Amino acid sequence: MDNNSDCKKKLILKNVSRSFEKDYILKDISLEVNEGEFVSLLGPSGSGKSTILNIISGILKPDNGEVTVEGEISYMHQKDLLLPWKKIIDNVALPLYIKGRSRKEGRKKVIDYFDAYGLKGYEYKYPFQLSGGMRQRAAFLRTYMTSSNIMLLDEPFGALDAITRSKMQTWLLDVIKDLNSTILLITHDIEEAIYLSNKIYILSDKPAYIKEKICVDLPQNRTKDLITSDKFIDIKKQILNLM
Repeated sequence: MDNNSDCKKKLILKNVSRSFEKDYILKDISLEVNEGEFVSLLGPSGSGKSTILNIISGILKPDNGEVTVEGEISYMHQKDLLLPWKKIIDNVALPLYIKGRSRKEGRKKVIDYFDAYGLKGYEYKYPFQLSGGMRQRAAFLRTYMTSSNIMLLDEPFGALDAITRSKMQTWLLDVIKDLNSTILLITHDIEEAIYLSNKIYILSDKPAYIKEKICVDLPQNRTKDLITSDKFIDIKKQILNLM
């Protein structure tokens, strides 16, 4: 994670709006994500957070406004979307196969990551043989193989139980130290947003607009002990008062 405000801007949304059947989902959304930042979009369920990611990734077009993306994008959904008939190593290497790599080349490229991602020994297992947390690790690694430049994460731990989710958050912070990636996460979990992020944008309910931008002034090296610190609790209170 990088708190340097002078970094190159990787994502810029200016006055972006989007409607469905004449009802506005998003209204004049403006935000920026700098290179190396971990930024969260925090808002209630159904507030249009996923719509923002779909617009950034090009799946949807805004009704109006400007979207600037400086780099390649990868997109991780809440569901792991692993192909059940493929071994984990081939699920992870799928983006490389799509880009024209052979199975031998793809497997050779991804195999070295399995240890760091806590998947060593599961390379040739099938998705049903992995726990929910391990499946999400595999899905994150596949996302990284798609592009490490800008990563869009759509509530990747939302379906996990609280204990596994907490472990995955700590694991993610440890993994991204070596990635030099720019990450935009959507979540409705306040503690998750604070724990992971450099910066948080607070969204209103539909039609969603940015209520506030909060800079998370916490140490770069974070552990779960931080959640009970006075500074963490103060940020949480600030967010609760906005929502």
